[in-house]
Amino acid sequence: MKLIVDLIYEGGIDWMNHSISDTAKWGEFVTGPRIVNAKTKEEMKKVLTEIQNGTFAKNWIAEDKAGRANFTRMKNAYAAHPIEKVGAALRAMMPWLKKKGMDRTAAKQPAAVR
Repeated sequence: MKLIVDLIYEGGIDWMNHSISDTAKWGEFVTGPRIVNAKTKEEMKKVLTEIQNGTFAKNWIAEDKAGRANFTRMKNAYAAHPIEKVGAALRAMMPWLKKKGMDRTAAKQPAAVR
């Protein structure tokens, strides 16, 4: 994913398309519009409205004050997602990468740092 984002950053979507395989381009052309469409844009507008009118902040503050049960459940679900296992296996095959990852046994950061 970083490669794709870097290519877009460097030269735009057309440059990214120039740089990827025709198979990847085909996937973009036939599946992209199914994923990023009017419904997606509508939801993104709703989210922006929630950010602008304070609903997002209000809900986050309430979640934090209530002890973060939903936050913790979702964070743990994301951490246990199969993509994390696949990603770890793939990164293990790339010796040039420095090992990174979460130490879930480490002490929690103070609230001001989060």
